[in-house]
Amino acid sequence: SEPDNVKIEDGLLKITAQCVPYTSARVKTQGLFEQVYGRFEARIKMPYGQGIWPAFWLLGNNIEEVSWPQCGEIDIMEYRGQEPNIIHSTVHGPGYSGAGGVGRDLTFDNDRFDADFHVFAIEWDTEYIDFFVYDIHHLRITPEDVSGEWVYDHPFFIILNVAVGGNYVGSPNQNTTFPQTMEVDYVRVFKEI
Repeated sequence: SEPDNVKIEDGLLKITAQCVPYTSARVKTQGLFEQVYGRFEARIKMPYGQGIWPAFWLLGNNIEEVSWPQCGEIDIMEYRGQEPNIIHSTVHGPGYSGAGGVGRDLTFDNDRFDADFHVFAIEWDTEYIDFFVYDIHHLRITPEDVSGEWVYDHPFFIILNVAVGGNYVGSPNQNTTFPQTMEVDYVRVFKEI
C-alpha cells in the first residue's frame, strides 16, 4: 500500500526497504498465476547490507488448505545482504523445513549480486528441480534428496520480496544504509507443450 516500497520505474520493478519504521513489500501471483513444472526465471539486481533479505521463490497453491510446509516451498534465490557474493537455493516440505531445508549455496569469488543484474532460474520436472544462476547449474534436488514427502507435483505461485531482519539474516546494524532496493528487470515462466 506504500508507493515508496513497490513501484515500476524506468521499466524495472523496484521493491524497496525503508527505515524508521522498517517497511518493505512483496509481490505475489497467488490467485493470478500458478504453474506446475517448467522454467521459472528472473533477472534481478540485489540490495546490500546487514539484515536485508531479498528472495525470489515459489509457494504451493494449496497453502490455504494444507498449510506450510505441506504445500511446499522452492527458494529459487534467497540472499543475505551482508554476504553480497552468496545466494542460497533451497526446498522446504514436510520433514525438511526451516533450518532443515534441502539446498545449497552458490558463491561467486569475483562478483557481487548487488553490483549488477543476474538471472536466477529453476527448471522443474516430475523427478527433479534444477537451480541456475545464468547458465551455471549449481544444484539438482530429487525425491531421493529429501527426508520427507516430495510435494512438488502441483501448481506453485511466485513471490518476490525484500524482508528486513529475521533469524536468517539478523537485524540491520549501524552500517546498514536505507533505502535498499531489489530491482527486477523481468520474470519469465516457460512450459513445455
